[in-house]
Amino acid sequence: MANVDVADNEADLAEEDGKAKKPKKKLPIKWLIIGLVALLAIGGGAFAALKMLKGAEEVAKPAAPVAKPVVFVDMPDVLVNLSNSNSDRPQYLKIKIVLEVADQALADQVKPLMPRVTDTFQTYLRELRPSDLDGSVGLFRLREELTRRVNAVLAPGRINAVLFKEIVIQ
Repeated sequence: MANVDVADNEADLAEEDGKAKKPKKKLPIKWLIIGLVALLAIGGGAFAALKMLKGAEEVAKPAAPVAKPVVFVDMPDVLVNLSNSNSDRPQYLKIKIVLEVADQALADQVKPLMPRVTDTFQTYLRELRPSDLDGSVGLFRLREELTRRVNAVLAPGRINAVLFKEIVIQ
């Protein structure tokens, strides 16, 4: 019996050595093909997505428009006394303004209406207090209000902007 046990043990050891020495199985070819196809599909999808995004950017960006030259119309200097109920000494505002218009045709339309525009400006400016013109915020509000008033006089024509050449408060 002892011989049988030793023989069985040797057979078991031989089987274990055989298992240990067996080379690892290679991946089946079908798994390699599936992986390659998946990789190509993902890469192709990413490439197509990038192409569509780039195409969308090109569609979204129209050709650079040719910049039309703007025309500037000088207004006569405006000198008004500011509304100041707290002080005995009057304060004055002297302002030089340029109107920015889109084209020469609109500039020609503005020139005959200049007395009306000047009157509108003076009427508005006389109601301002010196504190209304403090800082850049005050000047921004002044610019926006003057632009709105000019556009009301010129309707249906519109100017692009009111530009300040000089502003003096005394």
